[in-house]
Amino acid sequence: MDIKTYFEASQMTAPARSRLALALAAALPAVAAAQAFEPATTTLDQVIVTGTRASDRTALESTSPVDVLTAEDLRRAAGPAGELGSALQALLPSFNFPRQSNSGGADHVRAAQLRGLSPDQVLVLVNGRRRHTSALVTTGSKIGRGTTPVDFNAIPVGAVARIEVLRDGAGAQYGSDAVAGVVNIILAGGAEGGALEAGYGLHHTELEPIGRTLTDGQTAHANGHVGTALGDGGFLRVGAGYQERNATNRAGFDQVPPWDQTPANLAVQGRRNYHLGDGESKQLDGWFNAELPLAGGATLYGFGTWHQRDTEGANYYRYPEGEANWPEVYPDGYRPVSVGENLDVALVAGVRGQVGGWDYDASIDHGANDFTFRLRDSLNASLGPASPTDFRTGDYRFAQTLANLDFSRGFASAGSDHVLALGAEFRAERYQTGAGDPASHAVGPYAGRPAGAQAGGGLTPQDEADLSRDVASAYAALSSSFGEAFSTDLSARYEHYQDFGGQFTGKLAARWAFTPDLAVRGAVSSNFRAPSLAQVGFESTSTGYNAAGQIVQGRLLSVNNPIARALGARDLDPEESLNLGLGLTARIGERFDLSLDLFQISIDDRIALSESITGDALHAFVDANFDVAPLESAQFFVNAADTRTRGAELVGNWRDELAGGRLLLTAAWSHAKTELEDIVATPPQLAALDPGYVLFGVEESNTLTDAAPRTRALLSAGWSGSRWDLLARLQRHGSAKRVFNFGGGFEPEQRYGAEWQLDAEVGYALNPRWSVAVGGTNLTDEYPDRSNEDIHYFGNLPYDVLSPLGSNGRYLYGRVRYAF
Repeated sequence: MDIKTYFEASQMTAPARSRLALALAAALPAVAAAQAFEPATTTLDQVIVTGTRASDRTALESTSPVDVLTAEDLRRAAGPAGELGSALQALLPSFNFPRQSNSGGADHVRAAQLRGLSPDQVLVLVNGRRRHTSALVTTGSKIGRGTTPVDFNAIPVGAVARIEVLRDGAGAQYGSDAVAGVVNIILAGGAEGGALEAGYGLHHTELEPIGRTLTDGQTAHANGHVGTALGDGGFLRVGAGYQERNATNRAGFDQVPPWDQTPANLAVQGRRNYHLGDGESKQLDGWFNAELPLAGGATLYGFGTWHQRDTEGANYYRYPEGEANWPEVYPDGYRPVSVGENLDVALVAGVRGQVGGWDYDASIDHGANDFTFRLRDSLNASLGPASPTDFRTGDYRFAQTLANLDFSRGFASAGSDHVLALGAEFRAERYQTGAGDPASHAVGPYAGRPAGAQAGGGLTPQDEADLSRDVASAYAALSSSFGEAFSTDLSARYEHYQDFGGQFTGKLAARWAFTPDLAVRGAVSSNFRAPSLAQVGFESTSTGYNAAGQIVQGRLLSVNNPIARALGARDLDPEESLNLGLGLTARIGERFDLSLDLFQISIDDRIALSESITGDALHAFVDANFDVAPLESAQFFVNAADTRTRGAELVGNWRDELAGGRLLLTAAWSHAKTELEDIVATPPQLAALDPGYVLFGVEESNTLTDAAPRTRALLSAGWSGSRWDLLARLQRHGSAKRVFNFGGGFEPEQRYGAEWQLDAEVGYALNPRWSVAVGGTNLTDEYPDRSNEDIHYFGNLPYDVLSPLGSNGRYLYGRVRYAF
């Protein structure tokens, strides 16, 4: 079914639409089959395929809130930077995608939030199939700390026909992880046409902390895709893209910390020794989407993505005179650069058709992420002046394979129409880590010098992990229409994890239309997220020396590690949630539509990293009870707290004709507030070592509650004529709060105020095939509030990474497009 047919269906009466649903219901309605290549206009009355088993409902008629974003929406919002996650943040107030720096793995794989919850509490689908997560654990970040998020930027913007975002718990419909909602990315299809596009952009900004005008972050991209016919009515669409981005730097002048103020170090005072901003990156993408009709009415289908990205990340500067440096190697000090080599692959194949009055869909899905972490311009000071300066610090891999079998059929009874879906899924997951090269974690002969590669010692052989598990599930779903006024979606699922046992989840959502133009909707659902394999088994080690010249270690321990057990670690429990939603939808005349949704999400046993446990008591305990190198610090994953998130979301559209063209005005607003209801107690084993030890403290509480803005809003105006396309978008990013725990009771904090961001684009069609566009994001060159003296690290890091506004300033771009 193409978009045109969908729109024609949406204008039918409810009984007629239900009769159409009986004929066209798919086994997995989230899978968009044979989508038209041309995008549709963004409105609340576009037919959706996410969140319901019926195939005739629009976003305005859905029982749960759904956003629909077209290819054109995404292309304008992404710009030449080409980041799918950034485009989603620009278009969806409930979606947060911060730019982190000096944050370890988060410099390379950015984590996204929906409704203020954790990145691993949103389920991502591609053509209705579960997407795999990244293999990299982001332990050094603020947002997404301790998670392995889906890498949105591994999916090329040019491959997307549209995206549907279900803002509601959907575990019973799609399986575990769908606590905050579901993002369904639907790939472009169709046998006709294609496009080639190239663009260039850069940052041009006034950097107040240093009083300079900077031009950096130059970004170039090129991508294209083309379709061709396969058989009678089938298609193959393939695409590829390349992007290259230069670094940005918003660091201030170095004041040099008091403890490092030696004559040699003061010689570099006043320089920009640090880095705050994006690192250099290069990426190459490829993708395909295909369907082939078979005899007997069946259809063979397949799609896949391939992504290779090399990125650089920032780390703290090491001063010329200090234990971490040998002046013979770096006479002016050095700043290690992390290097990420990211390979991401996904492939799906399946067949769908009809047998015995049932529609069926059977598929195999395999996805994998391989990440190699390296350091350059670094040093293992314990090896002396002969130390290497480049290291491979670890290898990470996550792979999942799924098999799905789904059946659905429509039927009518007593004046109502229904679509029943039944199905089963089997999923195999495997998580592996590999040690870095020996020099990256070696303890050399120079006592008193820190061991291991600076800015992240390599994984050691004792840290290596190899975990796997199987997950099986079965579900039933029923979508019903009871005349024109009342519709429901009912789902139930049983999911069994090899390592965590079984769990039932369910969802009931309903919509009642008082009039053809005014309706209320509501939903209640239970949802489930098992700890990731990385949260169960990931370990890492950093090695150094104490004041007595003894080798000491800092370790992130798995909960199964004997040391962690002795400190009070317990087996992790799954996160379980209860979601409640209540909404109103309205159509006022022919031009205006509106939705307002209220929600509450109560989550038990939220998983987070513990505080870092340090000090003499830990050292003495480990030394007395375990035959390992003295341990200076330790932390592990815990079921940290129960939380309750309450919020509201508003979306409105006004459509009209103006000056011979089409005008679309959109307003959207989102608010989500998370509160801690029950914090895990410090275990007696830990309290017995030192009454001052806290298992879950202020930093991680801040991460879960108010590190992300509670409120975001946007206003946009778009006008399209025969040749001109104009767009203006105004975003308001709400305030956020940062809390640090530097030890000794020193816990500085700062609230960063709300910020406004103005984006705009002007497009012109030279002829039916060629078009050009110029535009910019953050045109007024806004920055977040500057960090205070307790947080800006002696002038080096004037801006925090919390604000969705980022700290890169104004960005200008242009692009040219050829469509055929």
